[in-house]
Amino acid sequence: MDESSFISKNFKPKKGRIVCESPSNIALIKYWGKYGLQFPINPSLSFTLSNCKTKTSLEYSPRLEGQGRFDFLYDGKIKKTFENKIEEFFERISPFCPYLENLFLKINSKNTFPHSSGIASSASAFCSLAFCIVSIEKRYSERMTEQFFFNKVSFIARLGSGSGSRSVSGPLMIWGENEFHSGSSNYFAVNYRYKIHQIFKNYQNTVLIIDDRIKILSSSDGHKKMTKHPFINDRKNQAKNNLKIILDAISMGDLQVFIKVVEEEAMTLHSLMMSSQPPTVLIKSKTLEVIELLKNFREKENVPICFTLDAGPNVHLLYPEKYKQEVMRFIKKKLVYYCQNHLFINDNVGLGTKLLDFKLI
Repeated sequence: MDESSFISKNFKPKKGRIVCESPSNIALIKYWGKYGLQFPINPSLSFTLSNCKTKTSLEYSPRLEGQGRFDFLYDGKIKKTFENKIEEFFERISPFCPYLENLFLKINSKNTFPHSSGIASSASAFCSLAFCIVSIEKRYSERMTEQFFFNKVSFIARLGSGSGSRSVSGPLMIWGENEFHSGSSNYFAVNYRYKIHQIFKNYQNTVLIIDDRIKILSSSDGHKKMTKHPFINDRKNQAKNNLKIILDAISMGDLQVFIKVVEEEAMTLHSLMMSSQPPTVLIKSKTLEVIELLKNFREKENVPICFTLDAGPNVHLLYPEKYKQEVMRFIKKKLVYYCQNHLFINDNVGLGTKLLDFKLI
């Protein structure tokens, strides 16, 4: 299946309103570096989250002559700062959703978590918007299967945010063509459909907000720097090998191997940023202090907890549900003092984007 499969017929919808919510996700095997139109240089693997999500309502109506393409509101207020990125998104998806040229869209988006919290807000935002858009198409397409619908949502979300392709479903998503999962693709993410050991069911994710300021380097700019990185080929091989290892660990319930790979991937991500040109350092001293405390806690208490990082200073703690009480005591006793305003966010793995409402007006 290539991108030509996702080109829709043109049609003229009338008025309607769609509401959906899409979760963020946390990568276990990191996606860092892209080519072409949002294609990954290596496959990635992520847990879909549950509580950290974006709720989007989209009202559509026939577009009048001279009318703009959309209005974008964040939490009910006009948000001009996001308009350029959304306009670029619509330019990218217009060949695949030509019916949008006939429509004016009023988009209202709201997160359940703070912006710049270390949670991938662009992933959940673009996935929820893509879900709304493709839902219009599904309403007018009698032959669209559920599988094709989810593939196209992921495909469209990818054109706004690469990691957004992985938020459409869950609990475990793979994006990027690889030999370890049949049906994997660079065009869209697929739901991992092999054995997941019971220990990984309802896995927990707690985000420690070390610093909530806007990052000095956007993820988009970071991905661009990777294209000329001296270690790009080594990274491709590492990601491929780690994907195979962690999938085996998830199937067998091997927490020691899982922890080793997840933490290696987190530190590799930041090593790549620090060794790019010009070098970029996004972790803070508090990040490293938290990591050392976590390792000491894991060794002393024999709790299989690990950390991962996105492209920023905040720390994601991953652990089985049965250890939640012990981890919460540890966070409140030792780690909360490293968090800005003592803020941390609890979440767990989830099943992806949901349609909340769709009605014709």
